[in-house]
Amino acid sequence: MTTTAAQPRENRTAGDLGLFGPDSVSWRVHREPVLWLAGVRALYLQALHPRAVAGVVQNSDIRRDCWARLMRTAEYVGTVVYGTTEQAERAGRRVRGIHARLRGHDPVTGAEFRVDDPDLLRWVHVAEVESFASTARRARLGLNDDDVDRYYAEQVRAAELVGLDPATVPASAADVDAFFRDVRPRLALTDEARDVARFLTLPPMPNRLVVPIGRPAWLGVATTAFALLPRWARRMYRLPGLPTTDLAASLAVAGLRGIVSALPVRDGPIYRDAVRRAEQHQA
Repeated sequence: MTTTAAQPRENRTAGDLGLFGPDSVSWRVHREPVLWLAGVRALYLQALHPRAVAGVVQNSDIRRDCWARLMRTAEYVGTVVYGTTEQAERAGRRVRGIHARLRGHDPVTGAEFRVDDPDLLRWVHVAEVESFASTARRARLGLNDDDVDRYYAEQVRAAELVGLDPATVPASAADVDAFFRDVRPRLALTDEARDVARFLTLPPMPNRLVVPIGRPAWLGVATTAFALLPRWARRMYRLPGLPTTDLAASLAVAGLRGIVSALPVRDGPIYRDAVRRAEQHQA
């Protein structure tokens, strides 16, 4: 008798739609290239947590490794959303293994903390998924309130991968709002947050040849991502938290989505493989 392990890989994964599947809001949201803005927005937001940003700064050289780090993060999110269950779980184990070894020191008290502290993991997760959901709505993906709640509920599975108890993860828009209300008194604009924000806005270009085009283009991406932040977060960065900024950012991201949609942007291999498995599953 042939075991499952001996079967060809394509046979073992043909029926595996991963953690979410083609009918999920997660597939719908993360398919959009303009959601790169959401990833940058999340980084600005995450930096406002003193311990979260200290953990990053004290354990990595983001100035030298920024582009590779961004690509690794994008690949991880793509694998979790579109990969097979095995691929997503393997990616989660790798991240948990890295986090388990890392420690940081509180910038105020000097106390040592674990990078995989559940409070920090939850902050990073919520800041990320709220950034994706908020940016998707403002880019006019057509998400209604129920879609947003479904997205948050689906993404609880992603939170589990990094070691969070699903019962402690916000699973609806109301939960996310309550989470932010609870955590905001603990947020602050630290020196590390300022440095990360400046670096995100004007990072070194990966190649000298792309500087004339790449730097202005990235500055446009970064400023739009920053403008998409909640008003309270922009105020913490001591920049305008005005309704007019919200309107301008919404118009900018919606317009950018239209431009990107018209470009011959190729789907990545992770997404193409997910579509192939979905088609095999339906056959």
